[in-house]
Amino acid sequence: MLMSLPGGVVDPAVLVVFNCSTACFFDTLPFMTASPETTLRTERLIAAPTDKVFGAFEQPERLARWWGPNGFTNTFVEFDFRPGGHWRHIMRGPDGRNYPNETIFREIRPCERIVLEHVMDPWFTLTIELIPEGNQTRIVWSQEFKSRQVAEALRSLCEPANEQNLDRLEQVLKSC
Repeated sequence: MLMSLPGGVVDPAVLVVFNCSTACFFDTLPFMTASPETTLRTERLIAAPTDKVFGAFEQPERLARWWGPNGFTNTFVEFDFRPGGHWRHIMRGPDGRNYPNETIFREIRPCERIVLEHVMDPWFTLTIELIPEGNQTRIVWSQEFKSRQVAEALRSLCEPANEQNLDRLEQVLKSC
């Protein structure tokens, strides 16, 4: 039986492991260069404390509600929120097309940093930094691609999509 959520779907029959009860992290990945030529960066001040923002990433029910650009919904196949854990999900676009995604969590520092690697085409590493500013959180979203050419080819798609993603995150946080 599928559990429907506004903006997303989580299938508890295939939701694998959800556990990050201890501070867990990997060292920064050696292949990450953070070059401005290969990295798309979005930054925003979110009107919520870091623990609430982090919870929107670590709780699959919440994440399914806001992940992706406007009009997309999500079905999670596997969500193992720990370093080395896999996140497999299907994003369904407003056009009805399905977009399978496979990601590995590379680093998790609760309320500070999440690094994930999208391990299918287009390959990228997404680094999410959560910086407390009073009772708000500055989120820095850095999406690093394999090359300048790939980053430039995807810039016009990813930059507005990443902004929409953060818009949706803010809406979910307001409703919590």
